[in-house]
Amino acid sequence: MQIAVLTFDGFNELDSFVAAAILNRLKGKGWAAHITSPEPEVTSMNGVSVRRQKPLEFAAEADAVLIGSGIRTRDFAADSALLARIRLDPARQLIGAQCSGTLLLAKLGLIGELPACTDLTTKPWVLEAGVRVIDAPFVAHGNVATAGGCLAAQYLASWMIARGASLRDAEEAMHYVAPVGEKSAYVERALAVVRPFLPGSESLAA
Repeated sequence: MQIAVLTFDGFNELDSFVAAAILNRLKGKGWAAHITSPEPEVTSMNGVSVRRQKPLEFAAEADAVLIGSGIRTRDFAADSALLARIRLDPARQLIGAQCSGTLLLAKLGLIGELPACTDLTTKPWVLEAGVRVIDAPFVAHGNVATAGGCLAAQYLASWMIARGASLRDAEEAMHYVAPVGEKSAYVERALAVVRPFLPGSESLAA
């Protein structure tokens, strides 16, 4: 499973790095999450500069795509040339977006009238884009998922692992990263959030 973690200038470190780290727990099974950016180097909202691992066009060939948030997302959402470079296919890819990344997903036409999650700051912009926002940390519709709040990265990663590998793999990945002494509670909570949106389960947010 090759995963593109879309990371733009002004990005939120928690969105990109937490999700990528959890997903890369499955390296032994051939998984790889790549920081994927439009420029060779991007700088976070807190001044952390990183070099991309893959160019933005990699998103078109990846098996899965995660879109993180950042302080410049509204600018990128209005950049038609940039949006044209992001080619996604929910028929064959698992696609997730977090916080203001949901705005990009909406602009790409991949949410439509479905309810979505985002952070409180971005909510008015997502509503303006015609998307119904729900008060929840995570929701998924088929192969497309959205999450709201920086620490909701764990839910996107857990969902993607459960969909692309197995629920057991998601449990093991979360168990590894969870705080000592709280591992069972963290794993149970993460799986409780994503389990209703896995194949064969009835969505609680439908």
